[in-house]
Amino acid sequence: MTLSVIILNWNSRPLLQKLLPLVAERSNIEGVTLVVADNGSSDDSVKWIKENMPSVKLIELERNYGFAEGYNRALASITSDYSLLLNSDVEPGHNWLPPLLKAMDNNRDAAAVVPKIKSYNNRSYFEHAGAAGGFIDSFGYTFCRGRIFNEVEEDKRQYSNQDSIFWGSGAALMVRTELFRRSGGFDGDFFAHMEEVDWCWRIKNRGYKILFVPSSEVFHIGGGTLDYSSPGKTYLNFRNNLFMILKNYQAKALGLIIALRLLLDLAALINFLLSKEPKNAAAVFKAHRHFIRDYAKFRKKRNLLNPLVTHKKHTEMYKGSLVFDFYLRKRKKFGQLKFKGSSL
Repeated sequence: MTLSVIILNWNSRPLLQKLLPLVAERSNIEGVTLVVADNGSSDDSVKWIKENMPSVKLIELERNYGFAEGYNRALASITSDYSLLLNSDVEPGHNWLPPLLKAMDNNRDAAAVVPKIKSYNNRSYFEHAGAAGGFIDSFGYTFCRGRIFNEVEEDKRQYSNQDSIFWGSGAALMVRTELFRRSGGFDGDFFAHMEEVDWCWRIKNRGYKILFVPSSEVFHIGGGTLDYSSPGKTYLNFRNNLFMILKNYQAKALGLIIALRLLLDLAALINFLLSKEPKNAAAVFKAHRHFIRDYAKFRKKRNLLNPLVTHKKHTEMYKGSLVFDFYLRKRKKFGQLKFKGSSL
């Protein structure tokens, strides 16, 4: 089997200079090609790659298409069996690729696999964007084994089994290249954030699995393009989460879930105001305004998906309310949550 490790770059030459040589060294196995897809950078990223790492395959996109469409365009020209989407701010661990390749080869029903994602700056802890595999609750709130909201756990090998998860982080996501393309890839209208969760949900609705592989580790700096607390990230996360629910949720509960989510988001907006974060509060309001504006467009996307999928109940979806359990019941670790109909 062949693999392309693809880094989508946008104006991140310092990160490439720091981490790309390590990625190249730790991906130097037979059948693996290292690719940088440049998303219309205005810095000297492309020049630096050509001068310092000529063995890296370079895909030059004419402008910044965002994370979602940028990867779609990059994968359009990839011929390898598997593609590993890797953030530019990720350092792979030693021997990171063989366990991921083995999991893909041995599980034909797996559309994607992900490694354990730990903090670059505090390596005994999980990292916010992925940790030990992604999950979702009944109201569309995403979380991870090892990270619920902003509470991050230390890795004490408490999540050491290869398991099925709900979504894999785009920070380090290995996919079946042709399946990714046939499924439509990421939703380009998301631009960035939540696009990998949306894709995983769509592909799971088709009957495929997403697997977490704990014997592979990477170390993520995080916030490389948008800081975790930036209003821009707040806007994209709230808007795209609503779009994702509209596209993928079971029809029977869709209207009620969207109504409840809008109310819960309103509570988040008020909390931002009380915390003296008016720009983040404005970002939530803007997200809701744009969700209402584009509702018909995304409803049409859902309708196009319906003939192809069964909107299933997934055992990796937490049937309770993460907000209620976290803030009122003080359940701040994944192990304190009770999944119905699952061994998790």
